[in-house]
Amino acid sequence: MNKRYSLHHIHSADEFTFSPAEYSYFKYGDKSYAEKFAKELFSGFIAEHAELLDTEKEIVVLPSPYMAIPTASNFLCFFFKKHLDMYLFQKGMRSSILSKINRNHTYITDYGNLNFEDRKNLIANDTYYIDKDFLRGKLCIFIDDIKITGSHEYTVNKILNEYNVKADFMFLYYAELMNFDIDPKIENHFNYYAVKNVKHVAEVMVKPSFEFNTRIVKYILGLDSSNFDYLTSKVKKEQMDLLLELAISNNYHLIKEYENNINTLTQTELYYGY
Repeated sequence: MNKRYSLHHIHSADEFTFSPAEYSYFKYGDKSYAEKFAKELFSGFIAEHAELLDTEKEIVVLPSPYMAIPTASNFLCFFFKKHLDMYLFQKGMRSSILSKINRNHTYITDYGNLNFEDRKNLIANDTYYIDKDFLRGKLCIFIDDIKITGSHEYTVNKILNEYNVKADFMFLYYAELMNFDIDPKIENHFNYYAVKNVKHVAEVMVKPSFEFNTRIVKYILGLDSSNFDYLTSKVKKEQMDLLLELAISNNYHLIKEYENNINTLTQTELYYGY
């Protein structure tokens, strides 16, 4: 079985059934919208596909592939799992299991600016690992925030085929582009709808609901020195300490474009005696 469900369908470049502003905040680390979207996604999914959960198979939920720093979709997946597990509990069933597809590389290219072939070629240069024995015989629910060209789903299916994973697969999206006459760059229209500059990023980072994800870490590390200095003056030092830890964990210190800001973070750590 290989199925797909999306809550919102994008048919127009001007009118949407979800809030682009909320989506933008979500992409830049505001977990409150991940929680909101997950509740909406689960409600829509269960209304149309409740029969899929009437199964003896173990259920596994997986976000889009990442290395060490979670993507925004990881938080969507986490909150979706909470709703799913409560539903399974009420049915007297076993809770779902959280898993992931591991990836070994990263890139600085703004994915939202690419077409299908460019996206496919970009992520094809990555290497992935999935535990096929763990997934065998299970119902695997892959959760992502948006499907524009389908390149991520294409890649996941390619991985599943290469590893010969014997399981049932369900792909879930908060939103999906249905009109392919619309430029795929509409994804960045949503990404930057409300968070357009470093001032907006700083405003998101001071929220109690903020948590780092891959997108915002790459954004900060790629800032020029003046914008980077502005941001560090507006947020807590503890956040910059965590940013450095995350950058190293994802091997961003090996990327030339991020060297200056990582070095600045390192010098700050040394200044404070760490």
